Amino acid sequence: MLFLKKILFTALLYCFTSIVLAQNISVDDTKTAANLAQILTNSSSCVSVSGEKATGNTDIPIMNSYGSFDKNSSGFPFANGIILSTWNSIYSVGPFVREPANTTKSGSVNWKGDTDLENALNKGNTLNATVLEFDFIPQTNYISFNYLFASNEYQDDFPCHYSDGFAFLIKENTIGSNYQNLAVLSDGTAVSSQTVHPAFNFNSTTCSAVNEYYFGQLNTSPTNTSSIDYSGQTKILTAQSVVKAGISYHIKLVIADQNGNLYDSAVFLEAGSFSSKIDLGQDHLLATDNPVCFGDSLILDTGLTGITNTYKWFKDGGEIFGATSSTYTVTEAGLYKVEATLSGCIVTGQIKIEYTPEIILTDTSLIKCDDNGSGIATFALPENVIKSDIDFTLYHYYSDSSLTNPIINPSAYSASDGTIVYVKVTNSTSYCPSYSKITLHVTASYPFSSTILAASPIINDFSGNGNSVTLVPPSGNGTYEYSLDGKNYQTPSLFTNLAIGEYTAYIRDTKSCQYLTYLITLLDYPHFFTPNGDGFNDIWEIKNLSLSNPSATISIFDRYGKLLKQLNANESWNGKYIGKELPADDYWFHVNLADGRIIKGHFSLKR
Repeated sequence: MLFLKKILFTALLYCFTSIVLAQNISVDDTKTAANLAQILTNSSSCVSVSGEKATGNTDIPIMNSYGSFDKNSSGFPFANGIILSTWNSIYSVGPFVREPANTTKSGSVNWKGDTDLENALNKGNTLNATVLEFDFIPQTNYISFNYLFASNEYQDDFPCHYSDGFAFLIKENTIGSNYQNLAVLSDGTAVSSQTVHPAFNFNSTTCSAVNEYYFGQLNTSPTNTSSIDYSGQTKILTAQSVVKAGISYHIKLVIADQNGNLYDSAVFLEAGSFSSKIDLGQDHLLATDNPVCFGDSLILDTGLTGITNTYKWFKDGGEIFGATSSTYTVTEAGLYKVEATLSGCIVTGQIKIEYTPEIILTDTSLIKCDDNGSGIATFALPENVIKSDIDFTLYHYYSDSSLTNPIINPSAYSASDGTIVYVKVTNSTSYCPSYSKITLHVTASYPFSSTILAASPIINDFSGNGNSVTLVPPSGNGTYEYSLDGKNYQTPSLFTNLAIGEYTAYIRDTKSCQYLTYLITLLDYPHFFTPNGDGFNDIWEIKNLSLSNPSATISIFDRYGKLLKQLNANESWNGKYIGKELPADDYWFHVNLADGRIIKGHFSLKR
């Protein structure tokens, strides 16, 4: 019975250990340089590899700082691949253990650095270098591979100050050729914990995020269950280069500690991702402002010319029937892929193509009314062009059909009748222009037929600075503009902040230049008067009341509501009651208008 319990306990312990280990990557540090190159290229015949060499940890006993890895059931981004590190590669197995516990695992100062890496990054004092290098001959004009960088320097404030270095160096196998580093961002910045990191704030040191889009994750939380023993890691990045088919190249993948042997780093490379590929060019996307223009075509070219090559083209996953040449002409949006067979080797390339929507502009005309009989009018062109529902928002105006004479101020363009303006419409980066033309007409103004009646305006007077008038157009489908002097027209029918007095209103149809006109009297009352016989403000009256409301009556009261005086529309008050002068005070009034309105207010008598 005791023996059976031991067996069960051992089995449970094995299962538990297996589950824990499965949550981490596993590393095999027994691989040779040839093994690593085979894993990286998937032994593809599309790239001929030779001269493989791996160097790394020189400490005794020697434990390789390079090897292969497998994600197992962990969440690591790559299923498998190879690893180059600045300590023994088996120490890369997670979870992350915060320094200084890991310092006993770091390589010694006797393990040297790499001069080529120092030259590539313009940095000195490297040590603990690990290198995988080999020669290769590509069969196409393009190679790439996927990788991510992980480091124990993604903690505290380390990324604010320093970083280990790594590079993917490539050069032609010719005398005098120089290395080019492929481990860079799109702007050429070399990847490191200093150039790719989130914001850090540790004790009194802070530094802002740098290229945070490319950063993957930190593994430093107290509940960390990271699958690798590094404090942080980038996202999956791609190293790529244009190459010459059939030419021999040398590649050197190298990583090393910088300014000290502690806080180690590693680079993980995805299995099978290093291969000859076909470069069809950058994607053409709306988001990056380089789509293909509606109606245009684009030739995709593999750059391959061998007469024994065979080709298959695909659109959105489906094979394109009859497309079997080294080029393909695209006429619609989609995800395009080519598969080329080169002497038994299959290489691929793909590209995403988006098109701008069709933008339809029609020729049009604009009418502007001739206000002064000169035959010339001023047009506001941007306000009147027929716009598309597509976001093509730049309008370029020209006075000639060859589009060589731009109109400098299209918002105030003076022209005579029959002038033609030529328009080019583009998006924000001037891609995909569309064209139209506008004929400008200058038309003399003339009155509407006498059968067209104007509706009464909406007048808000007796309001001081709030006096306003809203002109009401005749019924119908006309497009109107409005004026209170016959010269200055506006599109809104509301006029505000008006002084009292008489106005001549105009309502004009912008298409025909026919207009209606009538008089408006805007009323208000004086807020004080001074009946002292000096000839200024000696009487209180509502000016122009008799013009617009001849039947109106005015009643004046004292503060107690006693009626003091009743006036007709054309009468005024001298501040007396039954022949006697009234004292300085506030007085109230009512104005009864013919339309039924009663205006109430008060004013001051000053002596």
